[in-house]
Amino acid sequence: MDLFEHAMEQEMASEAPLAMRMRPRTLDEIVGQDHIIGPGRLLRRAIEADHLMTSIILYGPPGSGKTTLAQVIAHHTKAHFERISAVLAGVADLRRIIEEATERRKLYRQRTILFIDEVHRWNKAQQDALLPHVESGLITLIGATTQNPYFDVIPALVSRSRIFELRPLSEDDLNVVLERALRDPERGYGQRAVLIEPEARALWLRAAGGDARNLLNALELAVETTPADAEGVIRITREIAEEAIQQRAIHYGRQGDAHYDTISAFIKSVRGSDPDAALYWLATMLTAGEDPRFILRRLIILAGEDIGLADPRGLLVATAAAYAFEYIGMPEGIYPIVEATLYLATAPKSNTATTFFEVQRLVETEGPGAVPRHLMDSSRDAKGFGHGQGYQYPHGFPEHFIPQQYLPDHLLGRVFYHPSDQGYEAEIAARLAQWRAAQAAGLQSQPDTGDTDAQGTTSDTPRRE
Repeated sequence: MDLFEHAMEQEMASEAPLAMRMRPRTLDEIVGQDHIIGPGRLLRRAIEADHLMTSIILYGPPGSGKTTLAQVIAHHTKAHFERISAVLAGVADLRRIIEEATERRKLYRQRTILFIDEVHRWNKAQQDALLPHVESGLITLIGATTQNPYFDVIPALVSRSRIFELRPLSEDDLNVVLERALRDPERGYGQRAVLIEPEARALWLRAAGGDARNLLNALELAVETTPADAEGVIRITREIAEEAIQQRAIHYGRQGDAHYDTISAFIKSVRGSDPDAALYWLATMLTAGEDPRFILRRLIILAGEDIGLADPRGLLVATAAAYAFEYIGMPEGIYPIVEATLYLATAPKSNTATTFFEVQRLVETEGPGAVPRHLMDSSRDAKGFGHGQGYQYPHGFPEHFIPQQYLPDHLLGRVFYHPSDQGYEAEIAARLAQWRAAQAAGLQSQPDTGDTDAQGTTSDTPRRE
């Protein structure tokens, strides 16, 4: 590096954004993430001892400190540290790094640590190219990703790495970051008189969403664009804070973790009869650009799975909302989606429809049972084989009901459907209890005459209660 390059780097460092200047340089400066780098934790011990021999993948939302932690590792290690971005680098860059790492190991016995930012952006072929060198120990990988590595990084690479999940910073953590930036005279605003009103501070801590970078960007914009008053103080009011933070970009991708986690929170809120939470997650998804049809499909499924016969109108409301949305479109189409969400969230709940899967497992395990002769189709073989003979038409009897056998012989008396005591299904439970009692009594009183097979002989299979 010549004098001109050195001067350029110093100038760029002084002009770097506040978030870059305030980036922690040591483990003790890192705020939050005590669950992985707190005192005595495995990763902290490995970093402090410069004994990071196993590849690691840092997984967490933007602004949680993935790149910061990688840079701290770079400062602590005697190994050669390489950094690339998966967005810009390709296999050619990786080939160069591998060749240099091989020479470095041969000549100086020096290890190489490779930090790949946004490692999930590499396709399978690119990740496969890295795999043998990680497996051989030539490269110690530090991968950073905002996406779940178990889905977006190849399994072979994941199995050879330790996964560390970084969490969004709490408001207390963010307040520490804010205070450091205000007091640091070299990298922050310690040489300026900056006063942040309590409401403005609370707004920033809440709106930052656990992202330290977002918070520091708002602080920098507010300080650099607000003139000092007569006393030389830069006063940050709530109005200035709102302008500086603007609208937070929602971390949400239709195929990422946020997509699945948010729809999960939405469905669980509706199932849990919490309309307030359901509206919040609905607004989160639609604001982030989620496909309304995806939400409506999930509401239709929920109406059958979690509400069922406790309120049969739930399925009608959900399907009507889907039809109305296709007819209206956005933005007015939001109203049927909201109506369906509120209706289903406040409806009585029952998941008895899931009983079907219990019956399905029984059929798969035991095979289908024989259809009782009187339930067989009489339109084809009534005369030759007696199919349908003995069937009693329920509408020909009082209350349109007559006790008779409907299940196969070996399942007589088996009960699958247990109505809940919620909503309309409570009425079904009372009515069904009467029918089942009458059916049990009727079947028990029938004489055990046996059944007739296709050749007209009598089967010795007894009737069962």
